[in-house]
Amino acid sequence: MAKQRPRWLLVFFLNIFLTSGADAQKLNIRNDAFWSTTDGQPIYSQGGGIFPFKDPKSGQGKYYWYGVHYQEAETYRNAPNKPLPQASYESVTCYTSTDLVHWTSEGDALTKAEALPDGRPTWVGRLGVAYLKETGQYAMLVQHGAEVLIAVANQPAGPFRWHRKISMLERIGTTNTGDQTVFTDADTGTSYLVYSYGRGRSKIYVSEIGLRNGQVDLLDCTKVFEGAGREGNCMFKYQGKYYMAASNLYGWDASLAYYLVSDNIRGPYEPANNMRVLEGGTDDYAHVTQTGFFVNVKGSRQETVLYCGDRWADFAGNGLGYNQWVPLSFAGATPYFNSLGSWNLDAKTGEWEVAADNNYAKNGSFEADRKQMPSPVKPVQTYLLGWETTVLKGNAVSLDTATSPVLNYNNTEEERKRVVGEKSLHISDKVPFERRVSQVVRSSPYVKLPDGFYTLTANIKNTPGFSTLEMYAETAGKHFAHKVKRANPYWTTIVLQHVPVREGKVEIGFRASGAAKASCQVDDVSLVREK
Repeated sequence: MAKQRPRWLLVFFLNIFLTSGADAQKLNIRNDAFWSTTDGQPIYSQGGGIFPFKDPKSGQGKYYWYGVHYQEAETYRNAPNKPLPQASYESVTCYTSTDLVHWTSEGDALTKAEALPDGRPTWVGRLGVAYLKETGQYAMLVQHGAEVLIAVANQPAGPFRWHRKISMLERIGTTNTGDQTVFTDADTGTSYLVYSYGRGRSKIYVSEIGLRNGQVDLLDCTKVFEGAGREGNCMFKYQGKYYMAASNLYGWDASLAYYLVSDNIRGPYEPANNMRVLEGGTDDYAHVTQTGFFVNVKGSRQETVLYCGDRWADFAGNGLGYNQWVPLSFAGATPYFNSLGSWNLDAKTGEWEVAADNNYAKNGSFEADRKQMPSPVKPVQTYLLGWETTVLKGNAVSLDTATSPVLNYNNTEEERKRVVGEKSLHISDKVPFERRVSQVVRSSPYVKLPDGFYTLTANIKNTPGFSTLEMYAETAGKHFAHKVKRANPYWTTIVLQHVPVREGKVEIGFRASGAAKASCQVDDVSLVREK
C-alpha cells in the first residue's frame, strides 16, 4: 500500500502547480467550433471532467481531461447537417494540458473492449476520476447501463481496468444515477460523486469516494436537494463555498443553468430545494449547453472558475462544437455567467479577457429554443430567447396555434450545409404584416461592450412580397440599415459595416413589412468589433 501523502503537500500542489513555467500569456478559447489537439487531431470528449494531477513521468502538474468519445461525434463533426439518433460508445479519452488551451491526446483511458467486454452496446457516459490517497491509484466512476462502473488505474492517463459495478438501489432507491460527475475538494483532496436520482431526477446526492473492504466504493449518501427534476449535476468550490449546479430535463438540448450554495459540501444548501437561475445565461440557455463540469484556475493574480458546458450537438443538432467554456464572475457569493463566443485565458495568472473576435449577439443562431415557438409544451414560451418580437401589424404572438405566427423555422439537412444548426428565425404571417425582431446588446456588469465600430452580419433567405425588409442597428439615436431589395431563394450573407457603438449599448434586429404568406428566414447573426 502506498505511503499516504501529507494533506498540506496536496493542497500546496493544487494551488501552485500551474503557476510555474513560461511568462504570463493569454491564450484564446473559441466556442461554437469543433476543437482539436495541438497536432490537429479531433478532440472527442463529452460528459466528462477535468482534474489536476501530476504527470508520473515528468513530475509536472497537468490538467487531465476525461470524456466519452461517441461514434456519432465523428459523423456529426464531418457533416454537421444532421443529428444522430443514438449514442454509440467508443472509449473514454484522456487529454492533457498545462494551459487549458493546448491539448495533447494521451490515448484511450478506458477502451471499448474494457468497458463492454461482452460486446453488447449500452449507455456509457457522465464520468469523473478521483485520486485514491490510500492506494496511490486513480478511480474512474462512469454511468454504465443501469448502474455505475468503477475502473482503476495506476497512472492518471490509464489504462483503466474494470474494478466493479455498483447498484445504487440500496443507497437511493434506483439502480442508476440520473446524471453524475466527480468533484474533488482541492482544500482536502477528498473526492465526491455528485449525482441525481435515477427516475425523474428530482433529488441530488453527494457521496464521498473511498475504500471499503479493499474495494472502491461510495462511503456515504447525503441528499442535498429535492424538488424539480434536474440533470447535468456538477459542483465547484469558490471562496470557501460549495456550488451545486444542474440543468433542466431537456434531453440532449440546452437549458437554463441552476445552482445552490452551501458552506458545507453536505449542506444545507440554499435556497432549500429551490435552485437559483445562473444570471447571464438566460438569453441563450448558457451558450446553448447543459451544465457539464467546472474548473478552478488558481492563478498568481486571481482565481477564475470556468463553466465547461456540454453541447450535445451530435444528438440535438444545435450548433457546432461539443465543448463550450466560459469564465464565471462573482458578486459576493452570487455567480454570473459570461456568455462569450471567444475569450482569452492566462492559466498562470488566472486572468481572462474578451477576445477581439467575440460575437456579442446572444442566441444569434437561434439554437437555444429547442421547440417550435410559440410552444404550448415544456418550456411553455411565446418568444425566442434573447430576442424581442414586436408585432406592428398582423396576428399577435400567442399560444393559439391557429392564428399565431411561428417565430422559428426548421432548417432542412440541405440548408444546414450553408447555415448552422436546426433552427433559424422565421418572419411571416397568414395575413399582411409588419414586424420587428430586435435585441439590445449592452455591457454587462463584467463584460464591457467597448465603444467603436462593429460589423453586423447574418444569413437570410426570403420570398418576394416584402415592401420593407432590412437588417438594422440603432445606436445613440441613429439608424443604420442593410436593405434587402429582392427575393433570395437561397441562403445569402448580408453585412452592415461600420456600426458605431457608444455608451456600451446598441440595438440590432430585423424589420419586415410583407404581404400575407411572404416569409423570411434569418440565421447566424453576429456582431463583431472591427479592428
